[in-house]
Amino acid sequence: MCSHKFMPEAVTKSPATQTKRPAIYKWLRVFGPFLGLALLIAVFAAISGDPARYLSASNLRIVVTQTVIVALGAIGMTVIIASGGIDLSVGSVVALSGAVAAISLRAGWTPLAALFAGILAGGLIGLINGLTITRLGVVPFIATLGMLGVARGTAKWVANEQTVNIPATWLNELATISPEHPWMLVAPGVWIAIVLAGIVAAVLRNTVFGRRVFALGSNEAAARACGIQTDRVKLWIYSLGGLFFGLAGVVQMSRLRQGDPTVAIGVELDVIAAVVIGGASLSGGEGSILGSMVGALIMAFLRNGCQLMGWPNYIQEIIIGVIIVLAVAADRLRTARQNR
Repeated sequence: MCSHKFMPEAVTKSPATQTKRPAIYKWLRVFGPFLGLALLIAVFAAISGDPARYLSASNLRIVVTQTVIVALGAIGMTVIIASGGIDLSVGSVVALSGAVAAISLRAGWTPLAALFAGILAGGLIGLINGLTITRLGVVPFIATLGMLGVARGTAKWVANEQTVNIPATWLNELATISPEHPWMLVAPGVWIAIVLAGIVAAVLRNTVFGRRVFALGSNEAAARACGIQTDRVKLWIYSLGGLFFGLAGVVQMSRLRQGDPTVAIGVELDVIAAVVIGGASLSGGEGSILGSMVGALIMAFLRNGCQLMGWPNYIQEIIIGVIIVLAVAADRLRTARQNR
């Protein structure tokens, strides 16, 4: 008789296979992202010629603030990838949600109402993705690739193909440190991301929903045989991911002080890279919110270091592309070794 309280590895691996896995792989999975982050910081601090500037409190605050959008996206993407799915529409959803929130503010809505409007716009896109995958049987890659174009076009339509200026409200301060509240140390958006990351990590680790997410990613057929309503779980997963992408869009709007339907092009690559670098497997069944947050920091420190070095943007894009390929290759190699 099946139980919903199984861990993901138990679905696909026999006990004998699990005991043969060298302990070093477990340590690398947990501490590898931290080692990568430390190495990256050390390298840029050394080659920058001014380590004190690179490691200064002001620069560190800038980096963690720049991390927020990718970090929020990575929280939602971790849940999706752990379930064996993928979402390529992140950047377009960020643009659409930011535009919706900006239009709501300009229309006289309260900042709180505009915040929820932007978040719910992302959640709605996530729900549509989930329905496309479960009801129409479209694979996640194609479904979300199509939504990438649909959401971007919708963002341009609702914004009338122009930026949407917004009035000054507290919603504009999510991505900046207010001089009136220096005790916060970092921007409010950073604290929001930290709190939400802790909540989602606890949900994935300690709830039935979390166990079903990993079970779905490990072996969907086995999960279905155990009585898990996989389609319903997928709807929740993609809707939850959309909510986080929507919140990232509102933070993007706050950072720019306007809604811009053309922003966040390619941000899905940073988000996916952060999750994979953090130890998630694109095959599903594995993922860590903490690892994804460290992966998001790696992406932010990488971009910040390139900017301080004065390297052109195409150098950053090449480096990030290489990192994504290496991270996926490492994941495939790790999976192959575990299945021996």
